[in-house]
Formats: sequence, C-alpha cells, structure tokens
Amino acid sequence: MRFKHLSAAILVSLASYSAIANDEAASQLAEPKIANTYINDKILPPAVEWHGKSEALLLGADDEWATPFEKNGLKTSPNYAETFAWLDKLVAQTDKLNKVSLGKSPQGRDIWMIIASSEGADTPAVLAENGKPSVLVQAGIHSGEIDGKDAGMMLLRDIVLGNKGALLDNANLLFVPIFSVDGHERSSQYNRVNQRGPVNMGWRTTANNLNLNRDYAKADTLEMQHMLQAVNEWQPDLYIDIHVTDGIDYQYDVTFGYNLPQGLSPASYAWLEKSYRPAIESALTRQGHIPGPLVFAIDNTDITKGMSLWNPSPRYSNGYGDARHLPTILIENHSLKPYKQRVLGTYVMLEATLKIVGQQATKLKSAIKQDKFRYPPRVTLTWKQVQQKQSWDFKGMEYRMEASPISGNDIVRWTGVPKIYPNLPVIANTVPDISVTRPSAYYIPPQWTEVIERLQIHGIRMTRLHQPTKMKLQQYELSAPKFSSKDYEGRQTVKAEARLESIETEMPSGTVRIDTQQPLGDLAILLLEPQSPDSLLQWGFFNPIFTHTEYIENYAVEPLAAQMLKDDPKLKLAFDIALKDEEFAADPKARLRWFYERSPYYDNQYQKYPVLREK
Repeated sequence: MRFKHLSAAILVSLASYSAIANDEAASQLAEPKIANTYINDKILPPAVEWHGKSEALLLGADDEWATPFEKNGLKTSPNYAETFAWLDKLVAQTDKLNKVSLGKSPQGRDIWMIIASSEGADTPAVLAENGKPSVLVQAGIHSGEIDGKDAGMMLLRDIVLGNKGALLDNANLLFVPIFSVDGHERSSQYNRVNQRGPVNMGWRTTANNLNLNRDYAKADTLEMQHMLQAVNEWQPDLYIDIHVTDGIDYQYDVTFGYNLPQGLSPASYAWLEKSYRPAIESALTRQGHIPGPLVFAIDNTDITKGMSLWNPSPRYSNGYGDARHLPTILIENHSLKPYKQRVLGTYVMLEATLKIVGQQATKLKSAIKQDKFRYPPRVTLTWKQVQQKQSWDFKGMEYRMEASPISGNDIVRWTGVPKIYPNLPVIANTVPDISVTRPSAYYIPPQWTEVIERLQIHGIRMTRLHQPTKMKLQQYELSAPKFSSKDYEGRQTVKAEARLESIETEMPSGTVRIDTQQPLGDLAILLLEPQSPDSLLQWGFFNPIFTHTEYIENYAVEPLAAQMLKDDPKLKLAFDIALKDEEFAADPKARLRWFYERSPYYDNQYQKYPVLREK
C-alpha cells in the first residue's frame, strides 16, 4: 500500500535493530532463487526461498480442515463464496463462533464478521458481559492485500479444532475476513503487479472506485459506514488493519506501526511501543520471520537518503484510531515476499496479539481511558517534518542502478542479497504546525444535515437546541479558497485561510451542539476545525458557502457607490488608497465590487464558516 505522503516507522524501537542486524543478515545470506510461481515473477526482483518454524502451522492439503489456501499449494486465496462456505462449516462445529453481517455493500454482498469468544457471544451486549478485551482484525480493506483473510481462517480453525483454544480465555476476537467485498470479487492475476501472490487478487478500490483507507474521516462509502457502526457497537480495545505494501525491496517480511507519541493518544502509544511491540517482534522472530517498523523510503532509488515516519490524519485507519482513542495497528506485509511467508507471519502476529492483549487487558484498557478523558487544551491540526535524533540500521537488500534504454532513466535492480544500511536518517512530522485552542463546544445549524449525519455515524455525541437561542460565540471567516484541480476520492477538496472572530448571534431551533469533553471530542475537533487536513470543510461538505448567489447590476451599484462616497468621508479615503493599486484601478469590475462588498446589500454569510465555536 503506497500513501501520497511517505509513511511510518516507530522510532523508539529502531535502536534495538542495530544490535542484532549484522548477525541476522549473516545467517540469511543465500543465493537468490528466482521464483516461478506467479505470472509476474519474471518482472519482479528475485525471491529468496524462505522456510521458518511457522510452517508447522500448516495442515496438509488432504486434511479435512485444510483451508482453501492450504489445499491449493499455499499460493491461492478463496473467492467470497468459497471463503464463507468454509467459515460456515467451521462455525457449525462450535458454540464459540458466531457470524454476523455488518451490512451490505453497494453490490449487495454482506460484510461478514466472525465473533470468537469462549462464551459464544453473538451480540455486543453479550460480548461486553465477559469483561475481556476485544481485538478487531480487518482484512481486505484493499482487497488484493488479502493475507489477513487466510491467516485468520487458519487461526480460527486452530482455536476451534486445534490447540489454540486458550487464546479466548482472556480475549475476544472480532474477525472481518473481507472488508472491501465488492473489490474482492473484481479478481484477476493481473491486479497487483508489484505483489508476489496470491495467484488471483482483488481490486484496490470499491465498486465505486473509492479507496476505503482514505474514507475514515469523510465516511462516504457504505462499507465504511458499516464498519464505523460496528466499531461503535462492538467497542473493540484494539484495531488491526492488515495491508501489503509496495515500494522497495528489503529483508523485513512483517512490518507494523501506529501513530506517534505526538498524536492524540499518547498513553495508547506508550502501551503499543513498550508492551505490544516487543512481544510481537519476539514471537515473529522465534517463528523465523523478520519484523520491523513500517518501511517508507524517502527516495526509492537511493536508500541512503533515509526513511520517513508518518503521523497520519484521520482519513487513514491508524490516524483515525489515534483521533478516537482506539489503539490501531497498521500491518504492512512486504509485497515481494512469497504469499505463504506473508500469511504465516500474519498468523503469528494475530496469535501473539491475542496473547498479549489478554495478559495486559488492564493496562491496555487503562491507557485507552487516559486518552479518552485527557482533553488537551490545544490540539495540533498539522505537523512539520524534521530529522529525528534516532537513526536506523536498516535491513535492506543490495541493489544497483542501471541505465534504461526504455525510459531513459536510471532504474533500480534489486539483487535479492541481504545488506545492512547502517545509521540511516529518519525524517518525521513531529513538530506542531497549525494548532487551535480547544473549544468547549461546536454549534452546527440544522440545515447542514449531511455534516450532522456523518458526525452521528462516527458516534460523536450531540444535543439539539429546542428553541432559538442568542449566544456569544466564535466564527471563522474564510478567505482565499483553493479548490483541487481534479477530483480526489469522489470529492472536490478545498483549503482556505481562516480568521476567528467573536460574534453575537441567534442560533435557530434544531441547532446541534457538540461538547468536546466527550470520548470522541478530539475526533470532533479534527473533523470540524477548517484548517484540519481531514476536516469536513476540506473534504467539500461545506462548498456551497463559497458560492455567490445574490448580485447587483452595474446600473444599481454606480449610484449606490456615489451615495456611499458622499455619506462616508472615511470610505472615500479608503477608496482613494485602494486606487493606488494600479491593477485595481484598471479593473472596473473590481472597483464596483469593492463598493458592493461594503454595502448593506452584500451577503453577510459569504465565506463564513457555519460551524461556530463556544469558548
């Protein structure tokens, strides 16, 4: 999965890689073996043959309970119907599993979730009664990146029929095998050219060509609306979003990360970094995998330029989790590793997750509670990038640059030979840029129905005024709007300069009030502050406020301007000063507009942000 902005690695853990990197690299040196399993192997970097202890998790192809992945040579993944036919058969064997629909996709497919608990819970209320932490695992948000589906099917099988039943003693598992169900069925061996298996892969986007991992904040898609409702109803304590990355070649096969300590959930970050990461990395390493922080090179053609950390906004799963104080882990398996290796690494990580979450339930729940009721007096909306103090001894692969007669550029040729790149610089967006004081509440007039509906989908608490109410509030006056030159994720986005002013106004009956001292108060701020990159304003929900709907004819403004100049000497002085601008003076329309904007006929709501703040 490639993001527009370069993405994350977790700084605190980087130091530990330096000490063991050379020993591990030496043990893995091998002659590159060219794979021939997949149709695109011939155009990908060489694949180094892999064998690890986690291969013992596999069942033979002739076993009654082998998953479709295991039955078909560890290189395919079942389609939607095959997936749920197998899972239905498993669910029928036990009272520990239940299958519920989160809702239907635009093409009419159910988005199924498997609830795994020792008590056999089938509703959020029953699940909550056991008091155990719940882990929500989501596969196939990009449906071609489907490792988590096959890993989760194996793990559920081993919980029910194998020796992994104790995993449910102290934790619950909520498993969504396929999130983007319509994209999953747009399957082909040609869908993800940068990825080594499975043979057939789903499409990156939904049937509406929208990217679900850009949709958390705006929640335009039916699929995302169903998922957010599930999060609100089932109240997981940990959210895992499983992807497969693109980009450069390297040794790590399972990389994962989460938002940085500078974000809105510092207590959750501390638990993830100090308790969760060491346990997961240890489990993966014991099973023959090479775990690491998320890998995003600053320059894919020059590794020595370093790596980029990322503190994502709420359009992404981990940015959204940080904003709503739901610890969220982004797994990025390495696309160039064979499918078998990626699936088994994911299995190990999910198993280890259930263990550590069960063992540390109290600490995890305590961290979440601290973040939910923290209410920082200032909230950062945007961040600046700086080089970090901690560098990274990076477990990469050798490569050389070759001149291409096709493109005319120098291109990278990866050799498949492991190599350590010591002391690489790390760049991260960790310095606050735009920040705002925390208002006590926001007020949204009732006519902005789509905005109110989206906030309700997120689960943000709100009340309504039952009669017109005069109030002293703050309002943003917007200027210099810049609209995107092309559509992005189905919307015309916009940015504008914002100036906050104090006003006295009467809010109509039906106005929505959103208190920011609530568990999702920080999320409300990021959705409603106009300079937040994922504000509903920047996503285009308020674009009508930038449209002039009333106007004045020249024959009316001419005598109006003459009267205004006669009645107001200060206005005449201001106009004389304005005329010193030669461009303005030479533009008749601008001169007339200057008077119209200062007249009582002008639209006093033009470019006024309709969401008001209470100090």
